[in-house]
Amino acid sequence: MNNSDRLHPVMFVGTGSDVGKSIIAAAFCRIFKQDGFNPAPFKAQNMALNSFATPDGLEIGRAQAVQAEAAGVPCHTDMNPILLKPSSDMTSQVVLNGRPVGNRSAYEFFRRKREIKSGDGNLSMQESEAGQTGEVQEEIDFRSEVFAAYDRLESRYNPVVMEGAGSISEINLRDIDLVNLPMAAHAKADVILIGDIDRGGVFASVYGSLMLLTPDERKLVKGILINKFRGDLRLFDSGVKMLEELCGIPVLGVVPYYRDIFIEEEDSVALSTKSIHAERGKINVAVVLLRHLSNFTDFNVLEHDPRVHLFYTNNVDELAKADIILLPGSKSTIADLHELRRNGVAQAIVCAHREGATVMGICGGYQMMGMEILDPDRVEGDIEFLPGLGLLPVTTRMMGEKVTKQVRFHFRKNEPGNTINGAAAFNRETSDCCEGYEIHMGSTTPVKDALPSPLNFLDDGRSDGYFVDHTCMGTYVHGILDNPSFINFLLQPFADKLTERMDFDYKAFKEEQYNKLADHVRSHVDMPLVYKILKGND
Repeated sequence: MNNSDRLHPVMFVGTGSDVGKSIIAAAFCRIFKQDGFNPAPFKAQNMALNSFATPDGLEIGRAQAVQAEAAGVPCHTDMNPILLKPSSDMTSQVVLNGRPVGNRSAYEFFRRKREIKSGDGNLSMQESEAGQTGEVQEEIDFRSEVFAAYDRLESRYNPVVMEGAGSISEINLRDIDLVNLPMAAHAKADVILIGDIDRGGVFASVYGSLMLLTPDERKLVKGILINKFRGDLRLFDSGVKMLEELCGIPVLGVVPYYRDIFIEEEDSVALSTKSIHAERGKINVAVVLLRHLSNFTDFNVLEHDPRVHLFYTNNVDELAKADIILLPGSKSTIADLHELRRNGVAQAIVCAHREGATVMGICGGYQMMGMEILDPDRVEGDIEFLPGLGLLPVTTRMMGEKVTKQVRFHFRKNEPGNTINGAAAFNRETSDCCEGYEIHMGSTTPVKDALPSPLNFLDDGRSDGYFVDHTCMGTYVHGILDNPSFINFLLQPFADKLTERMDFDYKAFKEEQYNKLADHVRSHVDMPLVYKILKGND
């Protein structure tokens, strides 16, 4: 690509949280890909429990992994150099360039100016004005880190599709903002402000957001995008003109609300819209609703599989109606297991399995299904030992080092003549090769006298998970449900509930959704004007 063909980077910012920045950024990643460019996503700092392992075994926010998929490029930590994973209402694990570097409270992270890494690899804080040094091996300048990550990314892709965070006008955080306009200024990005008309007050939120910016900051904002419009678009024609007159910049489009396009969502607020009850006529799959549930995108495929009704619940009566119970990952496995014991859900899961339901755990859920969880080093908190559900003959010990990697694996199938226990029951030549990723802390091993019976056999020679029978299994592999052959394996015992066989290709489904999203946004945005702006002709 010649320099003359290069586009400016573009940053999508919002009048507030949940206005659709991530989805709009994904749409433009796909649009630019369709138009022959080589785009890549970028968000300097993300806060989410949903994360993803990059091909080189590092960790980024799931939203940027989705955007990279929409752009058709491998995900990389440069796309999300800082990830904050909440571990409580007050603290988060800090992941820098794909690796965890400690736990910080929100106040410490956002208010203190200087952060250092000590010899043990953990973060400690010092006020920048204090001038203290202490036993410091490495000083971390987060602003320099995110700038460097962006610069590396920009040298490989064009355009970079950037995403802001929250509101563009949190003026109390202006001096420490790493994500919004200071990042746009470094990148020399053209900024597009997104307003959510569905929540009301779009004139005040758009105009107010711009007026709270400094004159230099306002110069960066080149257009406005109105999102989630319901009804007849013609009714807002006068509103477009009013906004342009008030703000002095063009409205680039009004994007209607949609219901028939399905893109993975990162924020836990998405869980509030999901089903919470079993239904008749399908295979009912219940995901146990944990307080610290992470990577709920593991189950998105089941929401769209025509054979399945997926619902999220911690109601013991609803769990009793499920054919399959899935225990998801957790950012605080021991705390969530303790809560399941307290509220009766743990006993309900065991009873449901006794009555014929399949129970499968993924990551933290796999750990919970074992005989016990040990945390002598108090990696997760003050509880050093907690009995598990006793469904799998394994024990887990929490460890400080996090495992993050993408994996390829072959999974066990019920085949004629195979035994249940032991590696002899596995035939690699007749099994399917699948893909997924691991993100976990802790090591899980069979208890004394238990026969090794892995669910998955990884291509790097390791084994993963534990398999008792077709109704009881666990694995560390996130994304295992994205593999059609494993879904068919999981649903097979309940095939008699279905009137016809219907396979489901999730990869093809996701590609179709990215294209539908791109078409939807493209048809309601003035793309010639967008390209004119990004080519420096605004």
